[in-house]
Amino acid sequence: MTRKPVMADVARLAGVSHQTVSRVINGSPSIRPDTRQRVEHAIAQLGYRPNTAARALVTNRSGIIGIIGSNTGQYGPTSIQRAVEEAARDAGYFSSTVTLASVSHQEIRGAVDHLSRLSVESIVMVAAQQDALNLVRSEDFGVPVIVVEGDLSGVGPSVGVDQVGGARKATQHLIDLGHTAIAYVSGPPNWPEAAGRTKGYLDAMMAARLVPRPDWHGDWSAARGYAIGQQIADQHDITAVFVANDQMAIGILHALAEAGRSVPGDVSVVGFDDIPEAAYLIPSLTTVRQDFAAVGHRAITLVAAQLSGTEAETALLPADLVVRDSTAPPGGRSGGTAR
Repeated sequence: MTRKPVMADVARLAGVSHQTVSRVINGSPSIRPDTRQRVEHAIAQLGYRPNTAARALVTNRSGIIGIIGSNTGQYGPTSIQRAVEEAARDAGYFSSTVTLASVSHQEIRGAVDHLSRLSVESIVMVAAQQDALNLVRSEDFGVPVIVVEGDLSGVGPSVGVDQVGGARKATQHLIDLGHTAIAYVSGPPNWPEAAGRTKGYLDAMMAARLVPRPDWHGDWSAARGYAIGQQIADQHDITAVFVANDQMAIGILHALAEAGRSVPGDVSVVGFDDIPEAAYLIPSLTTVRQDFAAVGHRAITLVAAQLSGTEAETALLPADLVVRDSTAPPGGRSGGTAR
C-alpha cells in the first residue's frame, strides 16, 4: 500500500465488519477467539496503528497512565519505575512519567496537576519514602491511585514486596549456618522498605533467642557501606552481617578486603535487592531478590481492575533468598549455590 492503512483495510483483509475491528482494538470480550486472531493478524500484516486520539473521542478514555517517581537514583525505585512503564506498554497503555525533584506536597501536587492536563486515567505512585506515602494517602487526586513500593500492608490499592519476610529469610540463613553474632546495617529511617527489613532482622533474631546487635544506620550508598565496613572489620566478635541493600554490601565487602578480613571465612555478608552485579562480585553476593518485573505487572493489573470495576490481588509479592559465595558457617568456607 502506498498510503497509511486505515481500519477499513483491516476489516476487508480480515473479512469482518468495521465495527468488529473496532471492538477487537478496544478489547471487547464478546469477540470469538478465531475472529480476534484474524483481525490481529490483519493488523500485523498491514502494519495498522489505531488513531489514539480518535479512539479516545469514541471511548471517552485516553488510555494514558500517569507514573510519579522520586529522583532518588536508587536501584529499587528506579527499577520499579521502569518495570511499571514496560508493563503499561505491554498492556496497551500509554504512560507519562513525572520524576519528583523532592518529596513535598508542592512537588506531588504539581506532578498530579501536570498529569491531569494529559487526561490520565490512573496514577501509579512509586512511594519510596514515608513522606510520599503520607501525602498520597491524604490527597484526593481525582483519579484512581495505585501505590507501589511504600505501602507494606498488602491491602488496598497498593503493590509491594514482602520486605519483612525477605529480611527474615536473610537473617535466618545466617542463623542456620551457625552464626549468633549477626550485625545489621539498616537503610534510611524514612523509607518503609528500610523499616520492613529492620523488622525482619529483629523478628528472626528474637525467634532464635539471639541478641540483636545495635544497627549501623546506612543511606543506601556504597560509600556509607564502606565506612561502616571499616568499623565492622575492627570488631572481631562479629561473624556475619545482614545489609539492607546490595550497594552498601559492596562497600562493606571492599572495606573487609582492605582490612584483610576474609569473606566468608571471617565474616559472612548478605545483601538485599539482587542487583545485576551481585553475582559477579568476589565473592559473589548472597542476597534477597525482588522481582521488579512482577511488581510492574501487578501494578498495571491493579490499574486495569480499578478502571473496569473488578477485583485484583493485592497481597505482597514474595522476596526470595539467593545463596552465593559470601556466606558460610562461622570460620568456614563458602559453598553457596544460587537458588
